[in-house]
Amino acid sequence: MHMIKAPLHSRGFSLVEVMVALVVCAIGLLGLAKMESLALSSTGVASSRSLAAIQASSLASAMHANRAYWGAGRAPAITTVDASSTNNFSTAVDCYTAGTASCTPDQMAYFDLKRWAHDVGLLLPGFSSTITCSTTGFPVNCTIQLKWMENAVAANGQQTNMTSLQAPTYVVYVEP
Repeated sequence: MHMIKAPLHSRGFSLVEVMVALVVCAIGLLGLAKMESLALSSTGVASSRSLAAIQASSLASAMHANRAYWGAGRAPAITTVDASSTNNFSTAVDCYTAGTASCTPDQMAYFDLKRWAHDVGLLLPGFSSTITCSTTGFPVNCTIQLKWMENAVAANGQQTNMTSLQAPTYVVYVEP
């Protein structure tokens, strides 16, 4: 019986070549997993920032609707609103049940802030807001500064401080 020998270059892969191919594939898959986690985190961050913009705009709309309080310069120079249940507005009169005709502009402003604080607290964890209004001059100018806690994932090793909670800030300028 006569056997034909295969040439040296056509004998197949060596174990070293297979191991190198596995390492290259594993590194590629790890990179894809990191990109997926970063994309998911970025989507969450974008969502919370969009919600902050919407909530700040809703308070600006409430300020426009109650110009007798905000636009007349009756608001304090600095108003702090936070997620605690003991803020200044927790005891505000419910203008829905009392009827808007029986609420003064001051009561309506406090009720709006109470409702707004409750809504923002449901959407943005650990939020705090500062409303700063000019009390002199006309027209009155106000600034709504909204801060909240969000989780962010670092894109690379240089952004290691992003792996924990951050407190971004959203600011809106309003002329009620």
